Amino acid sequence: MRVQDIADRKYPFIYADELATKARAVLRERGLRILPVIDENKRLLGVITRSDMMAITSSVSPIRVKGIMSTPRLTATPDTDARSVVKKMLHLDEWYVPVVQSPQNKTYIGMIGLENFIAAYLKKETSKLSIPLVEVMSTELFVCSVNDEVDNVWRSMQEKSFSGCPVVAKGKLVGVLTQANLLESSMAFPAFESKKGRFKAPTKISSIMKVPAISLKPTNTVKDAAELMLKKGIGRVPIADPKGKLMGIVDREDIVQVLIR
Repeated sequence: MRVQDIADRKYPFIYADELATKARAVLRERGLRILPVIDENKRLLGVITRSDMMAITSSVSPIRVKGIMSTPRLTATPDTDARSVVKKMLHLDEWYVPVVQSPQNKTYIGMIGLENFIAAYLKKETSKLSIPLVEVMSTELFVCSVNDEVDNVWRSMQEKSFSGCPVVAKGKLVGVLTQANLLESSMAFPAFESKKGRFKAPTKISSIMKVPAISLKPTNTVKDAAELMLKKGIGRVPIADPKGKLMGIVDREDIVQVLIR
């Protein structure tokens, strides 16, 4: 399986001279985590992420995309083995990688994401898809509560390089907080506001978290989680027992690790 077999050639992009506020709108409206940045010749210049947009508090900022974009840590070419690219993605903790014509020709072609690799495997008959989630879920969890302040949780997410976390109340799963929630909210950038800023009181997680939480049970399979992630466009699924107690979490990296080992 080559990169060209699974790459998304219709993945959106943005030009370097466009306003960062437009990039924010594209990320929000399309539910994207990353956006490739190109020049007028469609040559890849960089990428812009949700985290980059969190640093801009103004909805009318004159900042251009090229002012906040970063250099991608990894790119792929169409004829490269997809499995080898995905292994590198896991090593770098990257969920998306831009695809360019060649190492010398940086013409942007599309994007390869972990979900593209997962979707390809779902079409195959493999025993790995029947593995129960209890065997692959992460149990060392970063969680927050409904009464935590968004500002503090966002700072912790940044420090730990997490893009989401389960929300619990009395040990039970009640919701999920993600970067997408923060970006979609009118209170999307709390970590960059002054304590004497525009909020009269600290914003609580309960006001922006996604409810109800989409979850699975420990007895569900890798296939169940993979299909749910692709159908709902989510990156992680909390695992809870029948009484709602949070037991673990499975993300796209966990699924891919199972498929390639």
